[in-house]
Amino acid sequence: MFTGIVEELGTVEAVEPLADGGRLTISGPVVTADARHGDSIAVNGVCLTVVEVGEGRFTVDVVSETLRRSSLKGVAPGEKVNLERAMALGDRLGGHIVQGHVDGTAVLRATEPDGLTRFEIPERLSRYLVEKGSITVDGVSLTVVEAGDREFSVALIPTTKQLTTLGVRQPGDEVNIEVDVLAKHLERLARPQLDGLARGE
Repeated sequence: MFTGIVEELGTVEAVEPLADGGRLTISGPVVTADARHGDSIAVNGVCLTVVEVGEGRFTVDVVSETLRRSSLKGVAPGEKVNLERAMALGDRLGGHIVQGHVDGTAVLRATEPDGLTRFEIPERLSRYLVEKGSITVDGVSLTVVEAGDREFSVALIPTTKQLTTLGVRQPGDEVNIEVDVLAKHLERLARPQLDGLARGE
C-alpha cells in the first residue's frame, strides 16, 4: 500500500525485454536506502517488486499485463520516474489509499491559464471520479477539481511540479491512472440493487 506522496525522482538506467514482459533498472538513492529483495516500490504509480538492489539502484520485472495497462510500456533509459516505497505501519497517510494497481492511462490535454491541468480519461474510469475526490496520476495523490464524462482536471502546486514528473509532462503525454479503490468496491456491492431497480424489481 502507498499514499501517493512521491519520495524522489528516479532515473531509468536500463530496459531489458523479456519473453513475458520486461526488466527495468532504476536509480533512486532514497528508496534504495533500506530496500531489500522482495520489497515493493511504486514506479510512476505502478507497484513493482524489487528483484535486485545495490549501489543506489534497483531492478524490477514488469509483466506483460502491467505493460499493456500502463505507460511503462514506453519507458526508455534516461527517463525520470516517480518513486515511492510502500508505507510502513504507523506512517502518516499524507495522500490517500493507493494500491499501486494501475487501472489504465489518461492523456494530458492542457494546462489552463487558471492553473488547472486537464486530462482525457476513458469513460470506463471517469465514472469513479467525483469533485474533490482523490485520484492517483503517475503515482501522485491529487484532488479532482472537475470531473466530466471523458475528462478531469487537477490543480498542481509548484512543489508537485518541481518534485514529480508532472512538472515536465507535455500535452499528449500518457500518464498512469489509479482511481479510488473504495469507489470500485461500492459500485460492485451496489450493482445487484441497481440492476434490480433498473428492471423495476
